[in-house]
Amino acid sequence: MPRSLTRDAWRLTRHALRLRCVACGGGPVFTSWFRMLPNCPSCGFTFERGERGYWLGAYFVNLMLVESVFCLWFFGVLLHTWPLPNWDLAQQGIIVLMCVSPFVCHPWSRTLFVAFDLLVRPPAEPDFAAPEERAARIRPLA
Repeated sequence: MPRSLTRDAWRLTRHALRLRCVACGGGPVFTSWFRMLPNCPSCGFTFERGERGYWLGAYFVNLMLVESVFCLWFFGVLLHTWPLPNWDLAQQGIIVLMCVSPFVCHPWSRTLFVAFDLLVRPPAEPDFAAPEERAARIRPLA
């Protein structure tokens, strides 16, 4: 991997892990835990890059994060309680973690996916176009 590509990957990942705009580092880009702004408030970068089903990649990243949590918990319990593994602790912990971790990982899955997408497909001019919004019609006072 070329040095500049590695540096870009680290920069994009750092912005994504801080839940900032991956293009410029500005932010914040979330209005609540589950609601992401459509554009960066600093640079105007459009997070959804114009494809149907764009966020399916974020779902995949979330799945990978949750599977990593599962593996860390399972092997951590095995290593900690070896030679007599505590299967009840492993099972109860897995149930709780698998119910909670998809919600906890949600914002990072979205920003990490956008970072990966920017690494593979660098931003172009249309990605920074401001969204068009029609003004409300004002009726004159009679």
